[in-house]
Amino acid sequence: MNETAPTNSASTSELGKRVVSGVVMAALAVGAVVLGGWPFVLFWGAAALGIFWEWSAMVAESAIAVRTVGTAALVIAALAAGAGQFYAAAIAFAAGAAGVAGLCAARRRVWGAAGVVYAGTVLLAPVMLRRDREFGLVTILFLFAVVWATDILGYFIGRAIGGPKLAPPISPKKTWSGACGGALGAVAAGVAVVHVAGNTALIPAACIALVLSIVSQAGDLFESAVKRRFGVKDASHVIPGHGGLMDRLDGFLVATGVAALVGLMRGGPDASARGLLLW
Repeated sequence: MNETAPTNSASTSELGKRVVSGVVMAALAVGAVVLGGWPFVLFWGAAALGIFWEWSAMVAESAIAVRTVGTAALVIAALAAGAGQFYAAAIAFAAGAAGVAGLCAARRRVWGAAGVVYAGTVLLAPVMLRRDREFGLVTILFLFAVVWATDILGYFIGRAIGGPKLAPPISPKKTWSGACGGALGAVAAGVAVVHVAGNTALIPAACIALVLSIVSQAGDLFESAVKRRFGVKDASHVIPGHGGLMDRLDGFLVATGVAALVGLMRGGPDASARGLLLW
């Protein structure tokens, strides 16, 4: 009994930190979405810089030089994206990735360059989707609902039901029950958002939500695999109860990147949100 109590107390404390941090971050994210424009760009630009710094700390041996080049590329890309120049932003990412690769040791050049692309995705993808005047707001809220439902329900359902592990070598605590519960919750949450908005069909939205939930969970596993590759438990400790920005945004980053890519192919850079939601 004496050994169990501290463990339960520590678990409760950690959950409390996760909840408080999650609520604060959600409020800031939703506020930035509602404001749109440059506040939204600055919000995701700051997130991209934080993610890149965490990534470079894991993979780069000359972290100061790598961070200088990567930061410059992300700042230029943020300014270009905020002005609607998405191709210029993509060029800045490419140049930054090449510069970072040149500063890394030969065995880590690919990893270093990937950090610019990885961080840049969490900047460029949301900004491009939000820029769509008619569907941008609802699309970002839809993505929030899908990813957050996946994370929250996956966490609690996985803990409650347990069962077979999803990917034991990568993330020993994740279960198939949590993955399936999170996906079903994501579909319900995504459909609820578009139903309230009332401007898109529900069945296609449900299918998109399911795909993005799966992609989000894949992004979570990818980030876990990268951390294991470099022997890191948390990307950083900047967010109480969650670890680093990479730990918190891994699923959203990949899901939003895929959503933006689909929207771009179907609607172009100025109507990517419409391209994602209208089928």
